[in-house]
Amino acid sequence: MSTSVVNAYSIQYGHEVHAAYQRMGTKLRNTVRVRNNVKGAITVFQKVGKGTASTKARHGQVPVMNVDHSTVECQLYDYYAGDWLDKLDELKIEHDERAVLTNAGAYALGRKTDELIITELDKSTNYAQDGTTGLTKDKVLAAFETLGDADVPDDGERYAIVGWKQWSDLMQIEEFSNSLYLGEDELPWKGTQAKKWLGTLWMPHSGLTKNAGIRYCYWYHKTAIGHACGSDVRTEITYQGDRAAWFINNFITKDYSFYRLVSMC
Repeated sequence: MSTSVVNAYSIQYGHEVHAAYQRMGTKLRNTVRVRNNVKGAITVFQKVGKGTASTKARHGQVPVMNVDHSTVECQLYDYYAGDWLDKLDELKIEHDERAVLTNAGAYALGRKTDELIITELDKSTNYAQDGTTGLTKDKVLAAFETLGDADVPDDGERYAIVGWKQWSDLMQIEEFSNSLYLGEDELPWKGTQAKKWLGTLWMPHSGLTKNAGIRYCYWYHKTAIGHACGSDVRTEITYQGDRAAWFINNFITKDYSFYRLVSMC
């Protein structure tokens, strides 16, 4: 009887953690290229170059594009977020401790997911600067030109991640915040989670790297960063009799790889 109760509790809790992780834990996972259920400790992402179209002579052979193919090899690592739940705690406290631990585990794994993605973003060597420390329209347009010159697809899957100070800077740009340019539906005043501008989804994020007073912000295509999961969020609950407590362990296996992006400082 007790074993079946533990299993039911574990399954329900695991579903709650997974849902919270997907909904609130990470802001960047859906902005990158994702590969799930990777087997083994290493995975490989394919990089494909551009082809060139050519003419051919009558009855001649069709020219070959010779598209460049290369790979990026990535190591998978395990991450854990566990905590204790005393057997009698739920009888003594007024709040829902299971909900607290659900969100705490989801947020911890979500922050780790975003932290690892940001670590790869920080490896970029492509910067758009104009001699100022704020995020200006000139800097945005310089990055926009760089993306265009690099033939980064303008297919609705470009993302720009900025700090909260830079989000405030953007709101000072008329083209970013005026309904005459955007229409009523895209105004940032209606919510600060995300908005469309210049064919890109812009989002503020509190975890971006800050170096010497400069916050690194990033504008990239979804295929620029590879995100692989050996396993998605999982939960394991065990009862420790000598502690009279449950140990709730949330864990995940992930890796990331860097391809191409534009940075804005």
